[in-house]
Amino acid sequence: MEQKVLEIIELLKERYPDSVCALHYQKDYELMIAVRLSAQCTDARVNLVTPALFAAYPTLEAMAQADISHVEELVHSCGFYKHKARDIVLACQMLLDRFDGKVPGTMEELLSLPGVGRKTANLLLGDLYRVPGSVVCDTHCIRICGRLGLSQGKDPEKVEKQLRAILPPEESSDFCHRIVLFGRDICTARNPQCGLCPLRMHCPAFSP
Repeated sequence: MEQKVLEIIELLKERYPDSVCALHYQKDYELMIAVRLSAQCTDARVNLVTPALFAAYPTLEAMAQADISHVEELVHSCGFYKHKARDIVLACQMLLDRFDGKVPGTMEELLSLPGVGRKTANLLLGDLYRVPGSVVCDTHCIRICGRLGLSQGKDPEKVEKQLRAILPPEESSDFCHRIVLFGRDICTARNPQCGLCPLRMHCPAFSP
């Protein structure tokens, strides 16, 4: 398994040398907000919505004092807008009240923020702090790692634990970003392009 994992990592690096987060942001709390908006929503949609949101509330202090109903209007197209707007404003208030205006750098602290679960926390730890072993288990990651035989089941926390056991810690965050790109590009949910797949020799689901 170890050799298989390393070969998959190298193949993904070759195809996607830039393992960047697809969400657009400039400040640490903006990434926190963007990830919250991305739940049950595409990154492309979030990137269309956040410029107006960040322009309306250009600082953390402004976002913390925002009228939740106005934030609802701005993020409406992302779905679940009432919950997301409330979580965004309350989380920004907590950053100011408890964390000196910075997104915290531990799993425990991140999970104390409204709307932040393990997926979001791992992404923030990996992208903002480069914490080794940060595994972001989104739908792409769960689906594709299952197809590749790297994990079993669909429970995000269980898959996260399985992947953390086999991925080199320093590669885990970038691996998850590349898996997202791979899931949009080749290994799509409905019509995977198996014939073009650079990982097909490692995939139990591939049948020539």
